[in-house]
Amino acid sequence: MPAIDREHLPQHVGIIMDGNGRWAKQRGLKRTEGHKEGARVFRRICEYANDIGIRFITFYAFSTENWARPPEEVSAIMELLREYLFEAEERKRENEARGMRIRFIGSQEGLPQDIVRLMNQAQEESLSATKTIVNIAVNYGGRQEILHSVRGLAQLVSAGEKKPEKITLEDIGNGLYTAGQPDPDLIIRPSGEYRLSNFLIWQAAYAEFWYSDVLWPDFKEADFDQALESYQKRNRRFGGI
Repeated sequence: MPAIDREHLPQHVGIIMDGNGRWAKQRGLKRTEGHKEGARVFRRICEYANDIGIRFITFYAFSTENWARPPEEVSAIMELLREYLFEAEERKRENEARGMRIRFIGSQEGLPQDIVRLMNQAQEESLSATKTIVNIAVNYGGRQEILHSVRGLAQLVSAGEKKPEKITLEDIGNGLYTAGQPDPDLIIRPSGEYRLSNFLIWQAAYAEFWYSDVLWPDFKEADFDQALESYQKRNRRFGGI
């Protein structure tokens, strides 16, 4: 087992949950079965991160580009999200005891209204939890997130409340969905792909990356530990010496 130093954990971990479809194809199953198994892994890794003391964790669940997938696959993903939200309501007390706060980042535009209502309810009901902030990126795109922030600043400039030359990096950061949270220290991508795929592209400026050939439905706590061990061996200089 990797030797994890729990005193020097990353504050914020981002995870690109990838490989569900390929996992299902390898087993002769429908892609939707891969998403179901991936949802179970999400719950397990989320709870494990909470157990070991990760303060912020962001899961890439559904991107703005994922709408281009076959309608039946999109519907199945939305149904899994509904199931998760209903389960979160049933496990409200358990999540509260764990200190897990649920947040959804991304645009609510185009999402089914019942899901939007359940998302808002889950967020509201976990506001007091402080041990682990769980960001679930739904209908999320990093470029769209930056555009959202810039448009907010443009409105302030148009209203005469902000001078263009006074806009700072912090101003842009404060308009992002993750405003008030530290940038991710570590981003994990399983499934053998080596790209960000429009995930936290502003926030990931100085993130460490860890890649694995393991498909997300096969991702285990030991894989998470391996990523943490790799992170703890790195020397983060942030552009310095």
